Amino acid sequence: MITLYSKATSNGRKASIMLEETGLEYTVRPMALEKKEQKEDWYLAINPNGRVPCIVDDDGAGGDEVSVFESGAILQYLAEKSGKFLPKEGAARIETLNWLYFAAGHITHTGLCVHWQVRNRDAGEEHAHLDMWQEENNRVYGVLNRGLEGRGYLAGDISIADFAAYPWIYRYDMQEIELDRYPNVRDWLARVGERPAVQRGLQIPPRDDGF
Repeated sequence: MITLYSKATSNGRKASIMLEETGLEYTVRPMALEKKEQKEDWYLAINPNGRVPCIVDDDGAGGDEVSVFESGAILQYLAEKSGKFLPKEGAARIETLNWLYFAAGHITHTGLCVHWQVRNRDAGEEHAHLDMWQEENNRVYGVLNRGLEGRGYLAGDISIADFAAYPWIYRYDMQEIELDRYPNVRDWLARVGERPAVQRGLQIPPRDDGF
């Protein structure tokens, strides 16, 4: 059984979407981030980074228990365990990993910085770097738009790359992105978002504060 330690944040939703898409059996342990539960010793023993998501699989390779604590690594682990959403070899695998790591290194980081700065601004706090991060975020959307030219999904077929990118692009409104400037991204967002497993994964664990 896989245990998902998470909350319905953009990074947490990557894991829950993938678990729903693969059909692997799992249970959810919601994390009280507002109480800093992710910094408690018991959780740091599972995930030394002290963030969500994290999974613990009591039936890992060779039957051993394993923990996986970076969202990109979680997606790759679940893809390899299930045999879904990551080609096993060749150019298609490389292309999927290209976009997976682009999502982890650029979409996630830049989106997070924009979210943080927007929240600071709306709270009347320091947000001096908001313009810089919004400019970079628009660059990232431009890369996605080029990458999606002539493609339905980032690596051609639906893959872990799409599940890594979607939960951050899904929040384009909070990032104050004019989505019509990026028609390929707009269409891709709608295409991924209509998948039932994606819709379920967005609500796991349930959260009602609009993050």
